[in-house]
Amino acid sequence: MTINKKIMKRIVKLFTASVILIAILAAIAVAKTLGRTEIRIDIHQNRELIHLSTFAEPPQFAIWLEDPVSRDLKTVFVTHRVAAGDWEGKANVPNALPYWSELFRKNGKTPGQSGNLGASDLVISGATPKADYFTIRVEVPPESEWICWIEMNLAGDFNDAYPEIDSRSYQEDEFKDGQPALLYRADILSVERSEYNPGLYAQSVWSSDTVFIEPVGDGITTAKNVFDTIRISVNRPKPRLINKYKIKEI
Repeated sequence: MTINKKIMKRIVKLFTASVILIAILAAIAVAKTLGRTEIRIDIHQNRELIHLSTFAEPPQFAIWLEDPVSRDLKTVFVTHRVAAGDWEGKANVPNALPYWSELFRKNGKTPGQSGNLGASDLVISGATPKADYFTIRVEVPPESEWICWIEMNLAGDFNDAYPEIDSRSYQEDEFKDGQPALLYRADILSVERSEYNPGLYAQSVWSSDTVFIEPVGDGITTAKNVFDTIRISVNRPKPRLINKYKIKEI
């Protein structure tokens, strides 16, 4: 009986020490979030419209931040195909995301090279998200101002204004692009608990190695609803005992 009591006391001591250690680690994790803010971007993709396109594949898109004063740019996320130029059977698709490519490629910048958003903010390049919901976060200084840009293009979303083959000229859409890429914009002040809904800003068009940023034309139909919800919120980072995210730079 005495032996059992000693064992129980040891177990209780170990359990108590473990609880205290966890409480200390949790307090440290919470303390590390004080005075920090992150921008969270939530996007919902309209899978019904995606499936109606010729290829039924999710859209290519990029998200980046622009400092409105210095004009420094920082890519937060870009789909892998665009970032790496990894196109099946094609050397290049310049009109996939013309504006992002113009800013980060043609001008000789490496995605994520410029800007000063902190060491934790490196470019994330990933496979084209196929799930309905997509979420990504980026940490920024508290009360800082940013322009958040989102460029999206769904291949093969043809319509009367952007047909696969023009019935008059018999000219084929070389890149099977359909409707042009769309640009969304939100002006953000990184104050905790603030929310923003980016508005449709323009369409980006590639033609003869030149990128044109134009008002959204009447010929844009289904493309406007591929991202049927875009929500941006500013929050304090969640406390983490272990950093389970591996962020890689491209």
